[in-house]
Amino acid sequence: MKEKVLVSACLLGVNCKYNGKNNYKEELVTKLKGREIIPFCPEIVGGLTTPRLAAEVRDGKVVNEKGVDVTDNFVRGANETLRLCQLLGIKKAILKAKSPSCGYGKIYDGTFSSNLVDGNGITAELLIQNGIDVIDDNLFLESGDL
Repeated sequence: MKEKVLVSACLLGVNCKYNGKNNYKEELVTKLKGREIIPFCPEIVGGLTTPRLAAEVRDGKVVNEKGVDVTDNFVRGANETLRLCQLLGIKKAILKAKSPSCGYGKIYDGTFSSNLVDGNGITAELLIQNGIDVIDDNLFLESGDL
């Protein structure tokens, strides 16, 4: 049986980013050969549209660039992501670096000025708390290991 890996859908070419585009990385797809890839976008599943306003984590909440609190959407998406992992027995996830949902280790600071701070996105944090191994796409490409 192939190892199942949850992957941020934008990394696989799905146009689900806030700006309606994607973050397709052919090298990532190549390195995942031999595994069962499960694409997922917690922001879309959480009820946000594509395109949508950019959002960042600020003071424990997720706000969009107009200051609107969209935390509930991010939490809903994180919970659905965890539920999918549990239903399918997924133990590993490759998530989009710096994202307010998927970022691992570093995320934008909530000022919309490209400043990074230590921390995890809402989905990444929930998965980690529930025993799912999370790695950001950049680290995966550097190491090739999950």
